[in-house]
Amino acid sequence: MATKTKESASSPKPRKIHYEFGGPIGAAGIVFGLPTLLYAMNFACNDVTGCPAPSLLHPKSLDLEVLKREVGWPENGLCGFVTWDAMGWTLGYYLLNAILHRILPGTEVEGTVLANGGRLKYKLNSFSSTMFTLAILAAGTFSQGAEFPVWTYITDNYLQLLTANIIFVFALAIFVYVRSFQVKPNDPGLRLLAAGGHTGNLMYDFYIGRELNPRVTLPILGLIDIKEFMEIRPGLLGWIILNCAFVAKQYRLFGYVSDSIIFVTVVQILYALDGQFMEPALLTTMDIVRDGFGYMLAFGDLVWVPFLYSQQTRYLATHPQHLGPAGLAVVGTVLMVGFVIFRLSNLQKNTFRTNPNDPRNANIKYINTKTGSKLMISGWWGVSRHINYLGDWLQSFGYSVPTLLAGYTILTAGTGAEGAYKMLDGREVVAGEAKGWGMIFTYFYVLYFAVLLVHRAGRDDDMCSAKYGEDWEKYKKIVKWQIIPYVY
Repeated sequence: MATKTKESASSPKPRKIHYEFGGPIGAAGIVFGLPTLLYAMNFACNDVTGCPAPSLLHPKSLDLEVLKREVGWPENGLCGFVTWDAMGWTLGYYLLNAILHRILPGTEVEGTVLANGGRLKYKLNSFSSTMFTLAILAAGTFSQGAEFPVWTYITDNYLQLLTANIIFVFALAIFVYVRSFQVKPNDPGLRLLAAGGHTGNLMYDFYIGRELNPRVTLPILGLIDIKEFMEIRPGLLGWIILNCAFVAKQYRLFGYVSDSIIFVTVVQILYALDGQFMEPALLTTMDIVRDGFGYMLAFGDLVWVPFLYSQQTRYLATHPQHLGPAGLAVVGTVLMVGFVIFRLSNLQKNTFRTNPNDPRNANIKYINTKTGSKLMISGWWGVSRHINYLGDWLQSFGYSVPTLLAGYTILTAGTGAEGAYKMLDGREVVAGEAKGWGMIFTYFYVLYFAVLLVHRAGRDDDMCSAKYGEDWEKYKKIVKWQIIPYVY
């Protein structure tokens, strides 16, 4: 293990250890709790008996063996959570992303100035990489329709793919944690430890990330910045692919595709592609500039984003909802307002940071700080200190509302239930007594995102207060609101 002297030389250690996320206990809870939560959501809201499973609506009479049958528990128990086949395809998926990063042309840019005065170079081509992959998937779908093997494999092996990605995340997090102890003072590769990532507590440092920008050079594949690569590529593309797989599943089940699942899929694809198209802006975000790369970002990027953010389409694949033109217009308006706030505010921030002389910044008012930085106090950033978070949160409603008062029960063929959605195999899907209870799963994203953004805003406030001191207090007196003007 590296000595304290070496750690201080490579990245100054704070005099007082400051824990976030509840410290080591909170980190342990997140490390093991979030995978458990995703498993619970997968079983409780299922395509076997309902969302939630019928027995969960009657907890007093719950029978474990009955519940297992209702949720589709693997016949071979925990061993059925993962297969070598799913593990192999998952590793192949990451390899494909790495190959496309290597062979496709990209833009070479420099990141922000590091604590040691250096600037890392990045090759950015995530957008073209994703478009290349989607073109292949589109060709396969055009040829074989909803039976395209990629779509059927994903939905038939969803549990196993979830587990495979969780295993990959743990392996990756362990790798970067162990490798971080190789960081040396004045490293020629500009390697640094994250300011808050080397507290000396194994669990916390493993979770939060010790090394700021871990990089590896692989045979044939060349140099890969692990954090930037994972942040913008496999997870966002995986989110898109899962959504498309659930669209195909709905068609296989019902013989049609509902307007709600098309809407959610399209707008989420646009959101993901927008993030990749604006990849240079990622280099100025908290994730890249401040946070180390550990379990927190690895799990968030590679498991949480694709498997949680696709819960709405997973639900709609089994319980179609028809919004109609009026419903689509209302939901679309809310989502568009959120997207405009999110995109334009982020664009203004990135332009101001990277090119202060841009004509678009001519009327921006700001205050100068003792650090030499400038803090905007007009435009989008004069409305609230995190106006982009408001836009992001508004969009989460647009993703969840199409599921309406979620909840369904799957009945056997020939039941003849009134108002039921009939599958091609004869089974019937009704809201029944499950109506409303499914919102726990489809609207969880809205609640989670609110908590995430409030917490993230607090982290950013603490960081800026430490960095700018009294200038930050002056700034907060001018821009009073944290996220929502006149509310919070």
